[in-house]
Amino acid sequence: MDLGLQNKVIIVTGGAKGIGEGIAILLAKEGAQVAIVGRNATDNEKTVQAIIAAGGKAVGVQAELSLPAECEQAVKSVTDRFGRIDGLVNNAGVNDGVGLESGNYEKFMVSLHKNLVHYYLMAQHALPWLKQSKGSIVNITSKTAETGQGNTSAYAAANGGRNALTREWAVELLKYGIRVNAVVVAECFTPLYQTWIQTFANPEKKLEEITDKIPFEKRMTTAEELANMVAFLLSERSSHTTGQLIHVDGGYVHLDRALL
Repeated sequence: MDLGLQNKVIIVTGGAKGIGEGIAILLAKEGAQVAIVGRNATDNEKTVQAIIAAGGKAVGVQAELSLPAECEQAVKSVTDRFGRIDGLVNNAGVNDGVGLESGNYEKFMVSLHKNLVHYYLMAQHALPWLKQSKGSIVNITSKTAETGQGNTSAYAAANGGRNALTREWAVELLKYGIRVNAVVVAECFTPLYQTWIQTFANPEKKLEEITDKIPFEKRMTTAEELANMVAFLLSERSSHTTGQLIHVDGGYVHLDRALL
């Protein structure tokens, strides 16, 4: 299926690793010009070069998105280079374990900047360009907003905010023909997930326990499977889809695992 993304300029935050990398690579395969925004220039460039080597188009933009001024500068860097923005994928963030018992006000607020505030700022700065292109926004969110996880109050709150902003923006931007959707992630094995799983006494056993609870095929969702949905939502193939929270999770959140 031709998704019609040829030469579209699409920003992917956190596009150098994990889920974001999978999204950036797939969008480039679809012919989009991908702007990878992230804090580590070396990581950005590594993914950019991999995309170029495969025949795609990509650029890296270094930005610490927890700093508001750098969100604005990141968008400016993209528009200075390309003169347009056709899509925004808000993806960057980290499950940093700022819980109710383990955290404090300062840590909580820092986590919100890492995980939520830049979603708003990136969208706000990109909005004038998205109005021109009637582009789309896709927010990557987490099941933690719906299921809870324990010891991650800030991350769960941020994802609840991402879900709420998805529907709020979908309403606000109707008049501009801009669609806004979210892809909700449950279990996907990324470098950050690898780091987390290693905190357990028996990482292999813990990983097996988790995957055994995923209803469909007893396996984790791949970054490519998440990227496929993101690409669809950015494309005109989803032209009447907006305000949706779409779970790509093998049934993890909504299927009753007790019955399986």
